[in-house]
Amino acid sequence: MNLNNIHNVYFIGIGGIGMSNLARYFKTLGKQVSGYDKTPSSLTSELIASGISIHFEDDVQLIPKDFLISNTLVVVTPAVPKTHLEWNFFLEKGYEIKKRAEVLGLITENTFCFAVAGTHGKTTTSGILGHILNESGADVTAFIGGIVENYNSNLIGNGKTITVVEADEFDRSFLHLHPNIACITSMDADHLDIYGTSAAIEESFVEFASKIEDKSNLFITKDLPLKGITCAVNEDAVYKAFNVRVGNGSYVFDVQTPSGVMQDLHFGLPGKHNLMNALMAIAMANIYGTPQDAIAKAIASFKGIKRRFSYQIKTDHKVYIDDYAHHPTEINAVHQAVRELYPNQKVLAIFQPHLFSRTHDFGDDFAKSLSAFDEILLLDIYPARELPMPGITSDWLLQKMTNEHKELVEKKDLVQKIVSSDAAIIVTIGAGDIGEWIPTIKKALDETL
Repeated sequence: MNLNNIHNVYFIGIGGIGMSNLARYFKTLGKQVSGYDKTPSSLTSELIASGISIHFEDDVQLIPKDFLISNTLVVVTPAVPKTHLEWNFFLEKGYEIKKRAEVLGLITENTFCFAVAGTHGKTTTSGILGHILNESGADVTAFIGGIVENYNSNLIGNGKTITVVEADEFDRSFLHLHPNIACITSMDADHLDIYGTSAAIEESFVEFASKIEDKSNLFITKDLPLKGITCAVNEDAVYKAFNVRVGNGSYVFDVQTPSGVMQDLHFGLPGKHNLMNALMAIAMANIYGTPQDAIAKAIASFKGIKRRFSYQIKTDHKVYIDDYAHHPTEINAVHQAVRELYPNQKVLAIFQPHLFSRTHDFGDDFAKSLSAFDEILLLDIYPARELPMPGITSDWLLQKMTNEHKELVEKKDLVQKIVSSDAAIIVTIGAGDIGEWIPTIKKALDETL
């Protein structure tokens, strides 16, 4: 399929973080773009403001007439149910229908592709890398699974020859890509509803890694059972971040590369996991040939990703941080960063579990991760694409936790519970609709200051 011959692109599920950056991309290429989503959001509002028509009812009559022609590409998200009326209409009429991953496959087949894989760290690493390449003047488009603060967008650049993509392991999507340079940040068990076993996930990553024939273009952490160029923080590796210190609220560190040492790099995101993400991006940009002074300048100016350790309030008396963490390893990383920055402060964490299957598969690990916080407020499980699982509830998870101060709360009581806490540090965590509550929580906390 030749995307140059496509004039119209219609998205079913256009408001998703991954779908919306594809919509923005096709809009920048001059294509006509339209779509459906289940609910309005800040992302759909921004797309509408850019000139993309969107409706929120599953109704074939609402599909713009311009899109009922043969050279329309229909892009569908896996979250859409098989009973979806518009999807079935396009199927019956024989339109070209592709998943988002397949479309990214077509795009990366005809560009020089940087692919960022791993069960954690994809969004931040690809955001840093996209920022480095864009700031250095590369002809790049970076598709990011979150909103990059520097651009207030999930799309960086409008280049035609270079792409940066998140290589998503969900549903084996990353096997559609055509990477030239890649990294794998982690291979923890996740998406067991799709894979069944952690061994099956590992096999999928091995298959992805095999797409990089020249292993000098594959960057990995030291603990992965793969061949590639190793990256590590304060450990021996081909790319090594060392001499790490904190100055003026930022990390300052050096990086050992195969050709020498990059000294006194400044990076503002907290947490050792983010330092590792930065190192991966530095290594990929370095092997590509990006000048080291351009890398250093971009690293220092990177502001982060919304909902990735995102400060909402930062005063001497109250700190409110929001994070997208939805896996025990990610929650541990948030906890490590909070304790490093605020070692003697009381921390209240509000967590919304994401998916019944993930809660079931990692119940004990979630309980252990959440129990490390001083106080926990636990919301009901956000189902996303799933139906309830018998016996798997937030109360079931709460009973596994060892905190003295833990409580199951309903959304209607959430803000009052947060405001009444005496914790100096407040963290909201989760990948569901808890993100929609951030402005309300922030406003209520601001009023108490």
